[in-house]
Amino acid sequence: VQLVESGGGLVQAGGSLRLSCAVSRSISRLNYAAWYRQVPGKTREWVASISSEDRPSYIDSVKGRFTISRDNAKNTVYLQMNSLKPEDTAVYYCKVAWTVAAYWGQGTQVTVSS
Repeated sequence: VQLVESGGGLVQAGGSLRLSCAVSRSISRLNYAAWYRQVPGKTREWVASISSEDRPSYIDSVKGRFTISRDNAKNTVYLQMNSLKPEDTAVYYCKVAWTVAAYWGQGTQVTVSS
């Protein structure tokens, strides 16, 4: 299973980005999908996830600004990020999990300038 992330880049504070995670197999029966982020020198941090019933969950610092979603027809998971802040700067990773295995993407850099 391969995950290809895209959509990262450089944006000014207050701006928006949409991250995409294209998965090489059907995601219709995922246990969950999630986005994490990591800053150099720090541990990887969970940001958001969406359950098999499409229930989203978010870390407190992004609630009201980020939205996780998925398109089963396109086998793609998204993270819409609005009102970005400099502290959102990180490498963002997608993770998808079935009952027997979980997979990670390669990461995409998000940089928010002040």
